[in-house]
Amino acid sequence: MIRPDIFTETAAALKNIYDTQLPELRQLKDWQSRYRILMTLGKALPVFDSDGHRDEFLVQGCESKAWLLHYQDPVTTQHFWAFDSDARIVKGLIILILAQVNGLTAEEFARASPELLLNELQLQQNISPSRSNGLLAVLTKIKNVI
Repeated sequence: MIRPDIFTETAAALKNIYDTQLPELRQLKDWQSRYRILMTLGKALPVFDSDGHRDEFLVQGCESKAWLLHYQDPVTTQHFWAFDSDARIVKGLIILILAQVNGLTAEEFARASPELLLNELQLQQNISPSRSNGLLAVLTKIKNVI
């Protein structure tokens, strides 16, 4: 059974990242500085237990192992996510997407463009094609769920 608090803990961590570290990333101009921050973002998320690392939660298309969990609140219809990866850079990149879409309803998500932040930060031209494909795979999985 998935820890029931994984989504609330993740939501709090993602909000903090969105409010504090995302503005800092936007201020930085060089890739190395952004990379250092991305590598540390994953430390803010709660740790998955073995139930979260089941094959059914694996994101297909990621070179490294990446697990994505989803919960939709039946009352508010908001979508909540939890994520883990065995690669720190993947974790940091996906956190940038989740920080923008966590807690959105399907209608709000339809108006969102989380990939714009990746372009703004010039991340896709600084990561390998396999990392870029992994980002796309996670974004596709999120869109398919919503």
